[in-house]
Amino acid sequence: MPTPKPGDRIMGVETEFGCLVDGGLYGTPEAAVEVIKDHVFLHQRLGALDLMARDEIFEPAECGGFLVNGARLYIDAVGSHLEYATAECRDIKTLISNDRAGHRLITRAIRELGESESISVYNNSVDHFGGHTFGCHENYFVEMEEDFYAVQIPKVMAFLVTRQIFAGTGRVGGHVLVDDLVVQGPNRSSPNIVDTIWVGHAYGVVPDPSVKFQLSQRADHILKGVAGRVRFNRAMINPKWETFYSYMGRQRLHVLFGESNMMEFAYALKVGTTSLVLRLIEEGKLRDVPRLGQPVDALRSISRDPTLRWACQLWTGETTSAIEVQRRYLDLCGAFANESGETDWVLSNWSDTLDQLERDPMALADRLDWVAKKKIIEDYALSQGLELDHDTLHSIDLEYHNIDEDKGLFYALQQMGETVRVIDDLDATIAMTKPPENTRAKARAEIVRRIVDSRSRGYGIDWDGVAVSANEVYDLPNPFDTEVPTPRS
Repeated sequence: MPTPKPGDRIMGVETEFGCLVDGGLYGTPEAAVEVIKDHVFLHQRLGALDLMARDEIFEPAECGGFLVNGARLYIDAVGSHLEYATAECRDIKTLISNDRAGHRLITRAIRELGESESISVYNNSVDHFGGHTFGCHENYFVEMEEDFYAVQIPKVMAFLVTRQIFAGTGRVGGHVLVDDLVVQGPNRSSPNIVDTIWVGHAYGVVPDPSVKFQLSQRADHILKGVAGRVRFNRAMINPKWETFYSYMGRQRLHVLFGESNMMEFAYALKVGTTSLVLRLIEEGKLRDVPRLGQPVDALRSISRDPTLRWACQLWTGETTSAIEVQRRYLDLCGAFANESGETDWVLSNWSDTLDQLERDPMALADRLDWVAKKKIIEDYALSQGLELDHDTLHSIDLEYHNIDEDKGLFYALQQMGETVRVIDDLDATIAMTKPPENTRAKARAEIVRRIVDSRSRGYGIDWDGVAVSANEVYDLPNPFDTEVPTPRS
């Protein structure tokens, strides 16, 4: 059995996609995502659909399944949106490749259905007009003691709040949460019963005309630092204690406050820095870090700061900046220098990015999403004589996140060579059908491929095990183990 070494990390990202339908055969986003999902599993045969419900309400039978590249594609009943969860990955390049493979799988399905002109799917995190926000959740396999959430997580909150200065995807406008909707048990203010399950309190959302542009798409919707019940109670971190991600004292840390980066550089820096900061906890090196007085308030104020100076107040009453907060964590993570090429890449680019953010943030338009988008928005508004609160700019904002490489504004920048790349196009193409080589995703994907090829109808699959039949069960408890084990009967 492989034993993880210091610095070894399993990572994964779950992305909830937005969908728009304009004409075509399928009429509604709900119908469109069902057809996309069925095409991937039933026609392309790139995975095995769940035969049984993983959750009777949230993930019913055949809502999705596991893919031959180790990932999972499914329709989340909360909002009926398409969601893609990457395979377990141990390095940044593999993670981004596996993530972008999901974009390509969805886009290819739409093209093969002949619906490229009518169906658009977006890797964004906000619905400007409906007021909804979609998740891009990060998962890190972390050594946890009993005091992890009570004692250790408060030490990283300042890091998570301030990393939006390089990890934010940017948005036009803002939202205000209005405390005018209460959902108690069976009192269904929403027509969808899923929207009222596990909900004790809900809110309305209205546009905030005072905000022209901000760093984060989700900051306006975050209410708490840590919370277990997150529907209408969104938090930065959602504690999870699950058997399929529990091994040798490690558990899954589920970071809700992430955003759907299009820029590979920003994506890499986001997960790379976060992984190093979590290692500080694991090795007892997270000491003398900044503590914010009101983290959730700071999240919004930093996001909305038009001066781009990003001042924030510490619990002591002193004022500092998001850049200085990040530099403190960077200094501590310097203890890991020269351990690997990936770690040195993260440390070097973290430092360089903070320096450039201090000098001239707009010079980072080739690597940070919020900067690239701000430049696109402002250039377009100037060329058309529009005010920065014009509705047209919301559409420009959205099209930046279109995952179709022939339609998305981000991909136009990438094709013109105006973005810093971390992976090659070939990496993403290969990852459409090939799982990571150094995690249990490899073993699980091999068994999934057997199930697909055999057209079996008696299987059950989860992250930590596969039952091909009642007499052929494979246990995969160790996320670092790549080998298909001897089955138990």
